Amino acid sequence: QVQLVGSGGGLVQAGGSLRLSCAASGRTFSMYVMGWFRQAPGKEREFVAAIRWSGGTTTNYADSVKGRFSISGDNAKNTVYLQMNSLKPEDTAVYYCALDPRWFVSNSPGQYRYWGQGTQVTVSS
Repeated sequence: QVQLVGSGGGLVQAGGSLRLSCAASGRTFSMYVMGWFRQAPGKEREFVAAIRWSGGTTTNYADSVKGRFSISGDNAKNTVYLQMNSLKPEDTAVYYCALDPRWFVSNSPGQYRYWGQGTQVTVSS
């Protein structure tokens, strides 16, 4: 099994920054993708960003966060980060990290097998 522990959420004013972290432990994989999703009250879970280190680093971002958010990580430590800058009130949500033990960098929540517990991000106007 895989355990994902996310951290770093909090309350920030619009225009501010936060950095989320997610550490994976347990079973290891030769290749995998780590992603961030978010879910606001009354809305479906949506893709934010994903990263794969195998065969070079590949990243993917939702259009709504391009240029403001940056995903990175330490493959050796099985840790992924989400640096969030220029935060907006509409970024308010519970943020989840997820892991997909395959090659394709997917933006679909259904493709990810393992999930963290979620961390709340609240952006005040």
